[in-house]
Amino acid sequence: MSDDNAQQGPRRRGPGFFTLMVLPCLVTLAVVAGFLALTGGLPGGGSSDGDARQSVAGGVNETYGPWLRKAAVCSVVAPSVLAAQIDQLTGWRDDSGELTGEQGIAGFTTAQWRTWGKDDDGNGTSSPRDEADAIMALGRQDCSLARKITDLRTEGTVNGELVDLTLAAYAVGIDEVTEAGRVPDGARTYLAEVKELLPRYETFDQEPVTGGGPASAILAAPVSTLVITSPFGSRQHPLTGVTKLHTGVDFGAPQGAQVFAAREGQVVFAAMTKAYGNRVVIDHGTIEGKRLETTYSHLSAFDVTAGQTVTAGTTIGRVGSTGLSTGPHLHFEVIYDGYYADPQPWLAAN
Repeated sequence: MSDDNAQQGPRRRGPGFFTLMVLPCLVTLAVVAGFLALTGGLPGGGSSDGDARQSVAGGVNETYGPWLRKAAVCSVVAPSVLAAQIDQLTGWRDDSGELTGEQGIAGFTTAQWRTWGKDDDGNGTSSPRDEADAIMALGRQDCSLARKITDLRTEGTVNGELVDLTLAAYAVGIDEVTEAGRVPDGARTYLAEVKELLPRYETFDQEPVTGGGPASAILAAPVSTLVITSPFGSRQHPLTGVTKLHTGVDFGAPQGAQVFAAREGQVVFAAMTKAYGNRVVIDHGTIEGKRLETTYSHLSAFDVTAGQTVTAGTTIGRVGSTGLSTGPHLHFEVIYDGYYADPQPWLAAN
């Protein structure tokens, strides 16, 4: 019968089962699939990609703020730096990894996660796709690099802004930064992109950490009279014109004046460096479980050698103007737990 009907031409009939029931369902499914593809998932679902794009500060969900602050465990790396890094890496999206092997909003590889990853939010799983875990892991990685960069600057091996050098080390590796002695050319594009993103995340920054230290002063004066000519903090360098963190305190003193060890310890460095000139670094052991070092720069002469044990008040050198210096003075630094601290709270009144 169907052959006869076909030969007689098309025949008008009412909508069949497919048209009435199946087709509307398919259309609805297609619309829903399209919506999910555009929005990143159902509201309140397991993925937080959609939430991350509900911006309160340039792409980061407001719930990430406490984690960004908690992850910034060193004074070199501010919450805004971590947020800008993540923005530059993934735009706060967790849709990478299939080709590069990088996972989550901070783009960790499996090997990197074994080193830096933890279950920081206590949900029973340590995963680079867990936003809180990823933010905390990035903070640990950055601050580890910052500690190494601080050591290199302490030795005079590298020169430049600590945060710039740390970001450069993240981008191209610590060895390349060490070899260049500054931010290498290969890291400049990454550094510029992160810095361009920083302003949108500055609301997450707390007051700058200046190092603090024990409640009572425990260091003796490194020169006979503590006349401060340039304090700790951000300043424009008088020779280079670059504005960056002045990592210590400058004490005005005449050429050849004695410079004293501020506390008992061991001299771990005593040599000429390009920027600091003649420089001495003393390791004082641990205070409240954290390593304490002091440095003495721009000396005209040494009175100690590396490996020597000193007591508070031992003459370690003479005031000078070697290295990048505009005149005789002592550049004195305190390094506590691997990071530069404001020396003034540490020094007894003189």
